[in-house]
Amino acid sequence: MNLHQFRFLQEAVRRNFNLTEAARALFTSQPGVSKAIIELEDELGVEIFSRHGKRIRKLTPPGEEVLRSVEVILREVGNLKRIGQNYAAQDSGQLTIAATHTQARYRLPHVVAEFRRRFPKVSVHLLQGNPDQVAAAVLEERADLGLATESLLDHPGLISLPCYEWQHLAVMPARHPLAEVEELSLQDLARYPIVTYGQAFSGRRRIDQAFAQHGLKPDIVLEAIDSDVLKTYVELDLGIGLIAEMAFTAERDTQLRAHAAGHLFGPNLTRVAFKQQVYQRGFVFVFAELLSPRLSRKLVEQVLRGEADGSFSI
Repeated sequence: MNLHQFRFLQEAVRRNFNLTEAARALFTSQPGVSKAIIELEDELGVEIFSRHGKRIRKLTPPGEEVLRSVEVILREVGNLKRIGQNYAAQDSGQLTIAATHTQARYRLPHVVAEFRRRFPKVSVHLLQGNPDQVAAAVLEERADLGLATESLLDHPGLISLPCYEWQHLAVMPARHPLAEVEELSLQDLARYPIVTYGQAFSGRRRIDQAFAQHGLKPDIVLEAIDSDVLKTYVELDLGIGLIAEMAFTAERDTQLRAHAAGHLFGPNLTRVAFKQQVYQRGFVFVFAELLSPRLSRKLVEQVLRGEADGSFSI
């Protein structure tokens, strides 16, 4: 029994039982992965996978228990490595952050710049994706922490803490008929084409719910994941943009006008997520506090140990 076998097993499950993809992810060969898993099954005396011919289909009941133990072992191996790194090289290493595009573009730059000023020997890697991809990166320990508005509460194995609140803005060309309206209504917005985020991003769920609750069907003519892309189409007068407030500044977006839309769609809460029972290096706690002063090292450690919950308000 060895760690290679454990990693092959874990990756095979992550890749939906596709051994070719598992081998590619681990930079090895498919026959090597298959052989290692068979040897592990022989040593344990149980079948880990249910097979149809040469293809594996799913975990067997004993395989599910084996996987749970394997994940604990590999998590603790990772913890041992991080403990060593933390004490052997406290101010150097790598911080990997998983974030949605909006967070990476508008919230993180100043935080990362200040972090790099404090830890010049720590390199920062950004993994960008949708909220579910952010959660997966943290769960699979490809990222130290994740930042997103949606989904982070929906994944067992993650601990997520409130980071900051934000609201939507309605943006439009300066010449638009609604540009000088003092306070927009949903009925105002429903009269015009709308461009906004895709279903998985940046509070889109709240937008859809608000219109539905008032019996309105918005004419959403374009969806995108990037706020700058949305603003470009708004400037071309394709529609009114519903975007995150952090993505707009009057000094930069001189061709547009913005109206607060929090009274229409409510507040959105961005959360930061960590994987349960994973040892965090000291500079990870510093980064969390730079994201929000409420996320002190003491509080985050208490939550990670199960001594406090993450339900405090911003």
